[in-house]
Formats: sequence, structure tokens, C-alpha cells
Amino acid sequence: MSLGGNFYALVILDDYSRFTWILFLAAKNDKFHAFKRLAKVLENEKSFKIVSIRSDHGGKFQNEKFEHFWEKHGIKHNFLAPRAPQKNGVVERKNRSFEELAMTMLNDTSLPKYFWTDAVNTTSYVLNDVFFKGKRIVLTHLKVSGCKCFILNNGKEQLGKFEGKTDEGIFLGYATHSHAYKV
Repeated sequence: MSLGGNFYALVILDDYSRFTWILFLAAKNDKFHAFKRLAKVLENEKSFKIVSIRSDHGGKFQNEKFEHFWEKHGIKHNFLAPRAPQKNGVVERKNRSFEELAMTMLNDTSLPKYFWTDAVNTTSYVLNDVFFKGKRIVLTHLKVSGCKCFILNNGKEQLGKFEGKTDEGIFLGYATHSHAYKV
């Protein structure tokens, strides 16, 4: 279980750009609502329209709720051969990359395993934003996961003249919905 109470990660990949979205779930049956929220965000904020979905014959996307959603939104659902993960190789390799990179980050920093969602988010951030922007890459904002960092105390607390103006923390990754760091 992660610090936020999640047990599962649902990886959704755009076949054309290879951009990846990761949805963290507390239970496997949360998939539909998480996907529905992502579809709405993509439609409203990015002006993307989902045209088709490709999945294996697993129960993840093959149930009554999803079938109704596909029909209502005009989304074509393509199935891969059952029990043939090699047919879904791009997603399988991406999952493997996320898992191995996140495990490496956690092991290297000696952070507890319940920070796995932060490690996976950081991996996703780096793979999506650094490698798929298609323009000159600026790396100055990247930090080493698990390193000691200092947060400026912005004056909400009354500090004495000789008290430190920073708080110490451990860098965990990048915020998903803002330009901020997670400490």
C-alpha cells in the first residue's frame, strides 16, 4: 500500500506519441471511474478525443460499464489476443520500465516502499516531459530523488533573529498538477 492508500497503478499509453498517464487505484474496481475522469480531462483541457482503445481480453476494460461508455462516446474497442502479453509489447515494456526505475529509485535512496507512487510518478514525469517534448530539453529543474532538500520558511511563523529560515526535507518527486516539487 502506498502512503495515499493505493495498491494498483493503471498505465494508459497513447500509441502515437507514447505519452503515458498513470492512474493510482486503491482497488481494482476503481478503474472505470479513474478512466472516466482521465477521458474528461483529456477532452476538456487538452481537446483530445479518444477514438479507439486497445486492450487484452482481461476484465479491466471488458465489462458492462466500459462497454456502455465506449458506445456512448463512439470509442472503438479493439482486443488483443488473450494470454499473449507480447501482442501488447509497448505497454508491457513501459510497465516494466516504470517498475524497474521506481524500484531503483527507492532502493538507491533507502526510502520506505510506501513511497512507490511518488517514484512511479517521478519516472513518468521524466519519461514523458523530458523525452517527448520534441524541443530543446532543459534539465536544470531536475533533482535527485531522495536527496536532502531545504524548504524556505516564508514567514508564516514568527522566527527569532538567529533562527533558521529553512525546514529540512527529503525530495520525493514532482507534483502532478502544478509546477512544484513533492517533499
